[in-house]
Amino acid sequence: MTTSLATGRARAWAWIAHLRSGGTTAWASWESVGAVDAVGHGRYLPGAQQLELLRRLNLAGHPSSALVERVIAASAPGRGRPDLELVGVDAERRFGPPAVDPATLPDEELLRVVSGLLAAVLVERRERAVESAGSQHVRVTRRFRTRYQLAGDPWLTAAYTRELVADGRPPGGAGRAVHVLGADVATLLAHTWAAGAFGAGGPSWPDFLARVRARRRLPRRVDLPGVVERFLARPHTGRVGVVLDLAALPKLVGVRRLVPVPDPAAHAVELARQVGVALSLHVLPEEQSALLTGALWPRLTRVAGVLPAVPPEHRDWVEDTAFGLRQRLLHGGYPVVGDPDVVLPRFAERETASVLDLAIELLLEEEAP
Repeated sequence: MTTSLATGRARAWAWIAHLRSGGTTAWASWESVGAVDAVGHGRYLPGAQQLELLRRLNLAGHPSSALVERVIAASAPGRGRPDLELVGVDAERRFGPPAVDPATLPDEELLRVVSGLLAAVLVERRERAVESAGSQHVRVTRRFRTRYQLAGDPWLTAAYTRELVADGRPPGGAGRAVHVLGADVATLLAHTWAAGAFGAGGPSWPDFLARVRARRRLPRRVDLPGVVERFLARPHTGRVGVVLDLAALPKLVGVRRLVPVPDPAAHAVELARQVGVALSLHVLPEEQSALLTGALWPRLTRVAGVLPAVPPEHRDWVEDTAFGLRQRLLHGGYPVVGDPDVVLPRFAERETASVLDLAIELLLEEEAP
């Protein structure tokens, strides 16, 4: 090893020691070689993604020594570049990805690392949950209850059904009334994307919209008239109708009130989607959905934010689709609770918070005493 390379590696190990002790100096600003050299540290340096993530964690809080070591040893799951080398340490390679300044890495590269760490936390929680499952209380099904089934908006349907099941009111039964829940088309699309992110996975919000537009029709689950028609064709089904006024839903399902379902913040949904990508390497799709919904979502309900906005390039077709949906509801011949104009979208410019900042916040909370 030449003197210049030895000095570069000594500088790198000194910077790593600085980060391990809580330092926040960027690699480009780090000049000290210090008392640390490469001897005894192994042949390979940690990746630039991991080291920059550790620096960001130090800026945001005080990670424990255990978390520090987990970050340094982490890998970056999913599609993207492999662990990258620090610029200015080793001789430039003729092949492979070039060395980088960690501070210039896009958030997406750091998110790959932190999402893998959060996925590992969820897997650990699953194992603890299995051990304590026998002590959980299960509500006995009520003998006298309204027979119902919820369909339509997947985000609302899942949340309200969970609440009713927890109250001893599971859906189903012969002659059940089917309530197809709706909202404005922009919200229906955002809720469908969110449900997929907390389920078996799906594309990013821009890719999701592009795919829906390419098909020239609403997703099957939120094509409200189509949902009604499919249920009407099933045997042993009672009254089927669309519910656009959610204030009327408690009476329809036989309860006094239902807890309002909060809209998920766009950056929280994107984080769940990326954690799901990493989680899919450890568990089956059904368990992935259960962990994201049962373990991750409760921690994200407090996150302030709004649903993702429909960008201007997609607004024309969303408006056209909403108008067509309204006309079909007006002339469908089945009950519609609420004003059909509800499905018409209301667009607004929305600021989206940082997904990486939220991920770092959650990771630090995991290590809090």
